[in-house]
Amino acid sequence: MNTFGLYHPGTSVLHRIPAGAKLLAVAVLILVLTLWIRQPWQVLPALGLAVLAYAAARIPPRLAVVQLRPLVWMLAIIAGFQVLVAGWERAVVICGSLLVAVALAALVTLTTRTTDMLDAIVRAARPLARVGVDPDRVGLVLVMTVRAIPLLGTVVTRVTEARRARGLGFSLRALVVPVVVGALRTAEAMGEALAARGVDD
Repeated sequence: MNTFGLYHPGTSVLHRIPAGAKLLAVAVLILVLTLWIRQPWQVLPALGLAVLAYAAARIPPRLAVVQLRPLVWMLAIIAGFQVLVAGWERAVVICGSLLVAVALAALVTLTTRTTDMLDAIVRAARPLARVGVDPDRVGLVLVMTVRAIPLLGTVVTRVTEARRARGLGFSLRALVVPVVVGALRTAEAMGEALAARGVDD
């Protein structure tokens, strides 16, 4: 099964846009939408834009839903907190903005190969070499960050499904502890893989 943020091959217009242009465009779009969404009703057109983008990329609906499933618990916690301290309107604005941002970011990873993203980031970071910054390391860190999001989402999904299969109810502590352990194990495995390929610390 496809998981969050994995490349989905295709021939759509979004697939054909260069990785650098796509990354820049989605960053600007997320910033604009975040600054624009100030009222609950404004979340709807923003979500509509995300739906249209997924349709233009010809992403299957089931795969689109998978992109957002890891966010369910986090959005529920954020929404509950915002309702208590700022009201339901603010909760809708915050959670809606976050949902749109993650959906658009996930769409980029679904329509862009990891190697293409890495190459684009390295090219953009080359001017930083003049001040002692390694462009290859910058690209590696950013791509690893993008890749870590789906891995963490997979961990959350597995823990949730395991608890559901055992007939256990929801418990924040029972969810957080296994997720943290799973995340640490994943980080350790990634570190070992990098070390095996000659990437130092």
